[in-house]
Amino acid sequence: MTRSGFRRWSGGIALAGAIMIGAGTAEVSATPLTPFRYEAQAQRHCPHDKVVWLDFRKGIYYRKGQKRYGQGFDGSFVCLNEARDGFYRRSVLGLR
Repeated sequence: MTRSGFRRWSGGIALAGAIMIGAGTAEVSATPLTPFRYEAQAQRHCPHDKVVWLDFRKGIYYRKGQKRYGQGFDGSFVCLNEARDGFYRRSVLGLR
C-alpha cells in the first residue's frame, strides 16, 4: 500500500470514528407505542388521553365516532399522543 493510499484509508477510519462518537452523545428518545386489543385496556393505560384506533398497514389513526374506528385486523387501540409521537397520520374521514 502506498503512502497516499494509507492516508486516504486512515482518514476514512478517523471520519467514521468521529461520526460514531458524535452520534453516541446525541440524546434521542422515542415514545414507545403500546398497542392494545381492547379499548378499555388502552384507556386504563392513558387515562388523561383519548384512545384511537391505529391501522398499522395504512399508518392512519381513527378517532371514536369515525366509520373505521375499531375495524380491521391490522390495527390496535393506542393513546392519541403516542400515535402522534410515532408520526402516524389522522384520518381525513369525517365523524359520523
